[in-house]
Amino acid sequence: MRAKRIGAGAAMAVGALAAASLAFAPSALAVTPQSATITADCGSFGGGDATLTATQDGTSATITVTSSAITAPIALSEDSISSTLTMVNASGGTTAFSGTENPAMAAGDPVTVGPLSGTVASGDSLEAYGGSLQMTVFGITITCTATAAQSPGPFVFD
Repeated sequence: MRAKRIGAGAAMAVGALAAASLAFAPSALAVTPQSATITADCGSFGGGDATLTATQDGTSATITVTSSAITAPIALSEDSISSTLTMVNASGGTTAFSGTENPAMAAGDPVTVGPLSGTVASGDSLEAYGGSLQMTVFGITITCTATAAQSPGPFVFD
């Protein structure tokens, strides 16, 4: 009988320690908001609304840009667009996100690039307005700029 009480007491102690560990575990880093909308001007290549979706893992972050208003002028194979998204940091300077990630697209399909990778610091507040998105396809560089501040606001990284 005494062995059962010790076993039950040990199990309760282990359970309490596990619960305390979860309660005091550090939370995952997050960026807020997770998505924002901009209106982009890509010159003769078009323009319109685009959605930026951000993720964060420590000091590494990614941003994916999707736009149904900006379409592929020709069929594009997967990972054929070299892209750099430059964002303005509220504390000064810029932060670049780059990569060659994109899905295959038929002519006329909405353009999606990313996830584009970059490095952030805790407290960085990044805004697309004042920056640019450069996409190079078959040696042709397309530059898009935001015509106003992103909505609902800048990306703030933990």
